[in-house]
Amino acid sequence: MKLVFAGTPEVAVPALDALLASERHEVAAVVTRPDAPAGRGRRLVASPVAERAEEAGIEVLKPAKPKDPEFLERLREIGPDCCPVVAYGALLPRVALDVPAHGWVNLHFSLLPAWRGAAPVQHAIMAGDEITGASTFLIEEGLDSGPVYGTVTEEIRPTDTSGDLLTRLAFAGAGLLAATMDGIEDGTLKAVPQPAEGVSLAPKVNVEDAHIDWSAPALRVDRMVRGCTPAPGAWTTFRGERLKLIQVTPAPDRTDLAPGQISAGKNNVYVGTGSYAVELLWVQAQGKKPMRAADWARGVRITEGERLGG
Repeated sequence: MKLVFAGTPEVAVPALDALLASERHEVAAVVTRPDAPAGRGRRLVASPVAERAEEAGIEVLKPAKPKDPEFLERLREIGPDCCPVVAYGALLPRVALDVPAHGWVNLHFSLLPAWRGAAPVQHAIMAGDEITGASTFLIEEGLDSGPVYGTVTEEIRPTDTSGDLLTRLAFAGAGLLAATMDGIEDGTLKAVPQPAEGVSLAPKVNVEDAHIDWSAPALRVDRMVRGCTPAPGAWTTFRGERLKLIQVTPAPDRTDLAPGQISAGKNNVYVGTGSYAVELLWVQAQGKKPMRAADWARGVRITEGERLGG
């Protein structure tokens, strides 16, 4: 089939690579979000998908909105049979969805209908799920509600951050998306409607959502930190300033600390929660680089009874 691939961040690049490597399909063009300011200089930078497409010598389309007439005209000129999508980042209007004969097929990083929305991997970790995966589905105008072509499953490991898990799913999902294109092309794959039961939503996780509540149980704190790493970054406050929490681990043997209370030894830093404590492993103070929690604690000279979170 002739394909137009739509995607933006680094997590979409493995899927693009898988389709570029396919001998059965031609990636005629890539659709991605416009260049965005990045870094200290806030200079405009192309998306990772755009950079990969340019390396491969593929036409790159960067519409401000997918309903832009110039974009729709060019899409019709290319005449794709199907448009595979991975984390494109913009809603596709009906007029765009109708262009390819086989529609737009999205790779979504959950086992639909679970965790529909922008942050499925983060929510799966924060909810304590043990299994997740990726799904390919035909895009409709509803939120991740279209019929499903295929799935792959992935275990959520006890120390997984959302970054760890998303990286594994990006590569597993790339193979799934390529196989889905093969099945659509040869007519062996049919999309199956999602069940009405088991729907859950995964809206974008913002900075305020990542504020740690020390009255929550230790397992909840651990899941929040892992789910919010690397972005938006779990955080608390210490002496009125934000402290980013990069890595913690449950410490069930420490039940002597009140929620938020800090106990700092030579090599360990513990913080009380609503159940037992967690050990802080890596933190990042405001304006500083990431560091081991024990080094941070020695530097700030924690006094007895001090707390995180005010």
